[in-house]
Amino acid sequence: MKNNAVHVLTLRQRCDLELLLTGAFAPLTGFLDQADWQSVVENMRLRDGTLWPIPVVLDVDDALGSTLRSGDRLRLERSDGTPLAALTVSECYQPDKKLEAEAVYGSTDRNHPGVAELFDRGSWYMGGTVTPWDAQTLSRAAAVEFPPEYQTPAQLRAQWTGQHPVVAFQTRNPLHHAHIAVTRAGLEQAGTGAKLLLHPAIGPTKPGDIEAAYRMRVYRAVLDHYPQGQALLSPLPLAMRMAGPREALWHALIRRNFGATHFIIGRGHADPGASAGGLFYPTFAAQELFARHAQEMGISGIFLPEFAYSPTRRQYVPVSEANGEALAGISGTELRRKLASREEIPEWFSPPEVIRILRQAYRGADRRGLVIWFTGLSASGKSTLAGMLVRQLEAEDERAVTMLDGDIIRRFLSKGLSFSRDDRDENIRRIGFVASLVARHGGIAVVAAISPYRQARAEARRLVEEAGGLFLEVHVATPLALCAERDPKGLYAKALRGEIKGFTGVDDPYEEPEHPDCVVNHAQQEPAAALAALMDLLYRSGAVSDHVAGR
Repeated sequence: MKNNAVHVLTLRQRCDLELLLTGAFAPLTGFLDQADWQSVVENMRLRDGTLWPIPVVLDVDDALGSTLRSGDRLRLERSDGTPLAALTVSECYQPDKKLEAEAVYGSTDRNHPGVAELFDRGSWYMGGTVTPWDAQTLSRAAAVEFPPEYQTPAQLRAQWTGQHPVVAFQTRNPLHHAHIAVTRAGLEQAGTGAKLLLHPAIGPTKPGDIEAAYRMRVYRAVLDHYPQGQALLSPLPLAMRMAGPREALWHALIRRNFGATHFIIGRGHADPGASAGGLFYPTFAAQELFARHAQEMGISGIFLPEFAYSPTRRQYVPVSEANGEALAGISGTELRRKLASREEIPEWFSPPEVIRILRQAYRGADRRGLVIWFTGLSASGKSTLAGMLVRQLEAEDERAVTMLDGDIIRRFLSKGLSFSRDDRDENIRRIGFVASLVARHGGIAVVAAISPYRQARAEARRLVEEAGGLFLEVHVATPLALCAERDPKGLYAKALRGEIKGFTGVDDPYEEPEHPDCVVNHAQQEPAAALAALMDLLYRSGAVSDHVAGR
């Protein structure tokens, strides 16, 4: 039996652990084993028949997953090394992620953020029960990691007298007047004396969403728009999957565990949005799925229509009640554009105090933290193109630009690491962490590193996106033969003579990116042409403003 294995939790896993240990995921007491995973994926039920639509799993990499066995004890740590819990392993298995994506998300398209996150997970799932590391673990961790308004299910259930309905409202967005109108309508439907549980998800949501700290400021500000004592704010450390209808059921079951009697489901619940615009799932599919399972939910659904502003009535009304009147609204895309360009936003759309907070929080794409990650074989031309890009960005962009070159990182930040797979992954994690700090503070990091393994690059992307940054992967796909012919440092020659072991491309694999944002081939493109193609990508994506008129 192994008792000294350690796993460092991702942010999603940290949120899942909190909700397991506090009973928010009841009846779950741990991460799903294979039989429960299969049943949830295929039937939306645990194997005992209990309704549960989303698989809650602990994924780990090959190095750990292939060595653990049933009965082993795995220590679960926060990223700073603090132990939070122990997992008693019941099973280690390798899931069919394609099956999970198709069943849970209805898609295998990586443009769906939930699908992309699923495919980037470790290849092994660990099933088993979890227990707190010690008696004070949860309270100490919550005080450090979550806003002061956070309350566990037991703490929130103690707030309710049982004499009045409790209406829970889930959101991952700032609240505007339309949301306030929706919650008021929900309270009215629930009945006399109903209380509102404003229960926003503050774990990972969709890349590009407003950071939780700013959203919490918005939620605090809108409490004054409800009568004294009617609304209670308590953030939920939930990592959203963006799974639409299935997630709506999941959200309701979670709120039932917090003592809510009603749950609001509106238009496009937990929808990630389609890449071409609009919703990914049918508009009211979440309401339809909830209705089919209403008898076993243990919480009542409040189904509300889409609301829009009536200039004539000077209030928000259901779109279905327009009676030919032209209603007004501002899309999320339009709001972001107005915030980025500092345009005036009408007071009918959002309270002035909310707009003030969002102006402080919002950076347009061309002011957001940005990481451009060059990956490719040694001598492929990564550092040359990255250096040229740095000079171009310094000339065109107002953000600070930081170059993170793999060779220089090896000399300083990663000095002492070998070229084993584990140490190479650790090197990329370190670079990814530094790049995420640059992105968090609105800078640009240009990374040039071989980074041969997909999982390590995916981990770097996760770190950057969790920090609110945009991550663009550039594959410098110069052929091996040309790289070996160039060989400016003589490394290929040494590797071919056997003087260097584990050299990428010779006797160690390079895992090519499956979905890079840009591909450059120096056998077909001169560096200047490659730079022009890359800048065109940055302009088209909005990551960098094109200040040259007409281009």
